[in-house]
Amino acid sequence: MTSNNILIGDSLPAAVDPISGFCQSNAVFYSRRDPSPLPPADFLDVATFIAAHAHDGGRTALIDAATGTHLTYSQLWRAVGSVSARLSELGLRKGHVVLLLSPNSILFPVVALSVISLGAVITTVNPVNTPGEIAKQIASSKPALAFTTHELLGKLADAFSSVSSPVDVVLMDDYGRHRYPSNVKIVTTLTKMITCPPGNSNNICTDRVSQNDVATLLYSSGTTGTSKGVLSSHRSLIAVVQNIVRRHRIAAAERRVVEGGKASPATFLCTLPMFHIYGLTMFSLGLLAAGATVVVLSSYSMDDMLSSIEKFGVTDLPLVPPVLVSMIKDADRIHGKYELGTLQRVLCGASPLSKEVAEEFSARYPGVTVSQAYGLTESPWVASMDTAEEVRRQPGAVGKLLPNMEARIVSPESGEGLGVNRAGELWLKGPYVMKGYLNNPEATALTFDVKGWLKTGDICYIDEHGFLYVVDRLKELIKYKGYQVAPAELEAVLLTHPQIADAAVIPVPHKEVGQYPMAYVVRKAGSNLSRTDIMAFVAKEVAPYKKIRDVEFISAIPKNPSGKILRRNLIKLQSTTSTPSSKL
Repeated sequence: MTSNNILIGDSLPAAVDPISGFCQSNAVFYSRRDPSPLPPADFLDVATFIAAHAHDGGRTALIDAATGTHLTYSQLWRAVGSVSARLSELGLRKGHVVLLLSPNSILFPVVALSVISLGAVITTVNPVNTPGEIAKQIASSKPALAFTTHELLGKLADAFSSVSSPVDVVLMDDYGRHRYPSNVKIVTTLTKMITCPPGNSNNICTDRVSQNDVATLLYSSGTTGTSKGVLSSHRSLIAVVQNIVRRHRIAAAERRVVEGGKASPATFLCTLPMFHIYGLTMFSLGLLAAGATVVVLSSYSMDDMLSSIEKFGVTDLPLVPPVLVSMIKDADRIHGKYELGTLQRVLCGASPLSKEVAEEFSARYPGVTVSQAYGLTESPWVASMDTAEEVRRQPGAVGKLLPNMEARIVSPESGEGLGVNRAGELWLKGPYVMKGYLNNPEATALTFDVKGWLKTGDICYIDEHGFLYVVDRLKELIKYKGYQVAPAELEAVLLTHPQIADAAVIPVPHKEVGQYPMAYVVRKAGSNLSRTDIMAFVAKEVAPYKKIRDVEFISAIPKNPSGKILRRNLIKLQSTTSTPSSKL
């Protein structure tokens, strides 16, 4: 056995560079963070893992920003226990899927944790999705039960009209005198489930849940194509939770240094959608294990966010880059109207934040540390939320690899593994990576190589200090305000229009929103279809964040001999000819 193959700590080759983590012999980058061993128990669900973390039961866990209603940790776990028992009585079993269609709420984590604790699978839905989009997710995931609010009940009913087997519904708020659609069967309300006496726990059916069992089914467009169901295991989520807890403890240690030995409690503001992997893992799972206080905004507005920071003494603000950009542009008004003295940290995720924007924010909001994290639905939190010192040293980086994570930087042209400071496609391996796509072995096979490496589709590099930087996207996915938009999905909608012969959708860079979708359209002969006609047509069929924001007409869509759209040609054309035609 050569020296390159000698293992350190039973895991790392001896030739690993101690700073960058790069191993020349196999072209793999290894995390230089301290290892974070996973729990050894084969049978363990992530909800039980979270509940087992010691914290003060009287501490406030969740606060509704609008009403001030709150749950202590003791109340939270009592609610989870009651809802789990009622779900078991309704026949929910391990492996069953539960659909959750709801805006942000302090009860969102209660539902998610209750479902997961039974070994059932939670699938979350964007509340702004159209009934057609919801129906597709229902048809794909085949839920046994759905949770929603009375305001979204009509949309869910419309979705049910397109599927063969509507499912029973639990209403997350009391419907009172509200009438509900005839094709919806409401079996109970969440309030009744929470307040109902626990009963005899011996009658609750509890299947043994393995760390390898599926816990969540979130939908992602992946590296290409339309939306696919991402299967994440309890093991994957436990690994994520461990690292959120670890980062929380590091931040507390930093505060103790700054504050002279006593760390003030951390209070996080949830502006991010809880249905998204970023919001779900952080606010419904990780921070609850860390014992933090989470203030929840049911919907985002800049002023609601800022007034909540002031009212509740928020210290930590996870957000997406467009919100941070808006805070920069509106800094003078904000400083004149709001007292944000408690805010200490901003964490950006969902899409990259440039070094220049990060530095501009720090200049306008001195004393607030800006850090980044990189993740994707297929492998959340692959780069750490950096320490304050690391942020100061490496602005613009999205962090270092998490403990237990490995990465390769692969040349898209040659397939060669690249070393430090060389850009290529980022490949990942580790406990955080998904199990695969639901009922889609073809897409799973395209996303993983034969040795189990997840191909992210992002062009990145890792520098000599081990920091990861996102350069570009190999994949065709568009990121609008942090939301994923698949060009193929919009092209399919466009091609249903009777006056459109062909179409292609590309991303257009924009400082405030990241990217927006633009369409190149070939009209059928004799058509006088306008740009506004096309944008209005698409807007009726998709969620607001997926809307086409600009249209240009073209005589033919450029394609290769196999028929694949040559998007790079259109991107180059757009950069020289097109301007946005609508509000973003």
